[in-house]
Amino acid sequence: MKTLLALTAVAGLFAASPAFASAELAQKKNCMACHAMDKKLVGPSYKDVAAKYAGQANAVENLAQKIIKGGVGVWGPVPMPANPAVSEAEAKQLAAWVLTVK
Repeated sequence: MKTLLALTAVAGLFAASPAFASAELAQKKNCMACHAMDKKLVGPSYKDVAAKYAGQANAVENLAQKIIKGGVGVWGPVPMPANPAVSEAEAKQLAAWVLTVK
């Protein structure tokens, strides 16, 4: 019984982990169609985005707005399309998660 409780607690920690939830959210919101963790696809890797915006005080807000509204020119001529299906709270969660990718 103690083992089952311990396993349940550990599983709960992983399910509640912000990194896990955000990776799952990125998949759900179709972000992974253009971005990967450590290599360029259509758009930059999350690792490259995190490095570019590291230390910027307003990085979460700026990235959240790009997630929702899209953008062009920061990473070259290929535009990032708007994603209005992502709420502002989800966009901020995704942006905060991206900034943790190493």
